[in-house]
Amino acid sequence: MSETQSTQQTEKSRARLPDELAGSFGFRKISEDEKQPLVNDVFHKVAERYDVMNDLMSGGMHRLWKSALVNSLAPPKKAGSNWCSLDVAGGTGDVAFGIVEASNRTVKTTVLDINGSMLKVGEQRAEKLGLSDYVDFVEADAQKLPFEAGTFDAYTIATGIRNVPHIDQALSEAFRVLKRGGRFLCLEFSEVEMPILDKLYDEWSMKVMPTMGKIVTGDGEPYQYLVESIRKFPSQPRFADMIRSAGFSRVDWTNYTGGIATIHSGWKL
Repeated sequence: MSETQSTQQTEKSRARLPDELAGSFGFRKISEDEKQPLVNDVFHKVAERYDVMNDLMSGGMHRLWKSALVNSLAPPKKAGSNWCSLDVAGGTGDVAFGIVEASNRTVKTTVLDINGSMLKVGEQRAEKLGLSDYVDFVEADAQKLPFEAGTFDAYTIATGIRNVPHIDQALSEAFRVLKRGGRFLCLEFSEVEMPILDKLYDEWSMKVMPTMGKIVTGDGEPYQYLVESIRKFPSQPRFADMIRSAGFSRVDWTNYTGGIATIHSGWKL
């Protein structure tokens, strides 16, 4: 296959409209009602080894990307600010813990996840780290958040939005629960934009990752879905358009590691 054909095939596989994501489970076409139970099953299976999963999928780089997200957010460090954030699909707590520590433990963060197994791991980690007083854990759906409008100063979601059946609904909910002047930040695996690296990453993710996942965790199927879901996720410009459509202003993005991951930013102005 020529480079041009490969590029065209990759672009063709990426979703162009929100409904395409709702009707797919990786490369498999499904009904919209099937997606959430299938995704839940994936994360019930990997919850106990979620950090291992992220290390496998990113070569350990996810830790640096999450640090970049937290640094970009720059939570206040002054006690008594009453600043609060919501971390969605953040069950095991990585980003939330980073936000609290970056504030010198002066802010509070709510972790929301639809998967109880992931939240259980997060709660256990918070207790071990002595962060239970700073982080709340809520089991709920990103598409229908159980919070009043204008509740949070920031909304973060890391490598999770591509697993939401209706991403447009999740983005609209993010806009609703943010205060005026609040910030939206999304870290997600994205479209590699560096020649050569894109081919190497394709080989690594599509052929090596599921095999390694099976060796490490005993089950390669969750990893097969996860790498396919990355390929289905919209390109950086298309996802930025979705963020704008939800009402956000000053929308932009920053690529990391050649576009393997991207941090998207928007403001509720």
